Amino acid sequence: MSGWIAIAGLGPGDEALVTPEVTAALAEATDVVGYIPYVARIAPREGLTLHPSDNRVERQRAAHALEMAAAGRRVVVVSSGDPGIFAMAAAVFEALEAGPDDWRALDIRVLPGITAMLAASARAGAPLGHDFCAINLSDNLKPWALVERRLRLAVEADFAIALYNPRSKARPEGFARALDLLRDASGDDRPVLFARAVSTPEEALRIVPLSQATPDMADMRTVVIIGSSLTRIIPREGAPILYTPRSAP
Repeated sequence: MSGWIAIAGLGPGDEALVTPEVTAALAEATDVVGYIPYVARIAPREGLTLHPSDNRVERQRAAHALEMAAAGRRVVVVSSGDPGIFAMAAAVFEALEAGPDDWRALDIRVLPGITAMLAASARAGAPLGHDFCAINLSDNLKPWALVERRLRLAVEADFAIALYNPRSKARPEGFARALDLLRDASGDDRPVLFARAVSTPEEALRIVPLSQATPDMADMRTVVIIGSSLTRIIPREGAPILYTPRSAP
């Protein structure tokens, strides 16, 4: 049987949120490649080889997957959430473009998943119900000045903003700088959703005004959604509903 490669999203954590398409690909795979905690979510079985690796070797991981597929293996490259959003799909295509020409003839599929911002938005209500954007706060692959420019322009355009990778031990200061910039640029006290480990037993949601948001409310398992100027909170018994209306004045 000829080899293939599927770049699959495992969703935010709950197995019920893994799509049937991804489950089917994993059942056929001979090899699973990915970041250590994501590969750990795959149950071992006879005939399946797991290839976990560190989070700073995406290009090498992608090239290894392509090499195995070219050798006739059925390879699934796993990401959490959706593989096309700050994840492995782009890394595989970077390696494909830079690699040997025969790789381009491979059967390569991207299998979508439920990404963190969609899971978080659904838990809270519909804060992404109108125009929004997603920004990765990590400056590992881009300069911080570009992060700041995109944040300012997103506020100027009055998008709701989903922030990925807000704060890590290696760069705890970045999120604090981002919050200061957002407060300066917005001119209003829009709501902020901190959604940690959504769909897992560690899930925790918190909604605070931007003026009260602090860096320690987020870590690398948190997606942060900054509302637009139109985003509203419906108070009710239990958790409030956070949503952005579908129309703008």
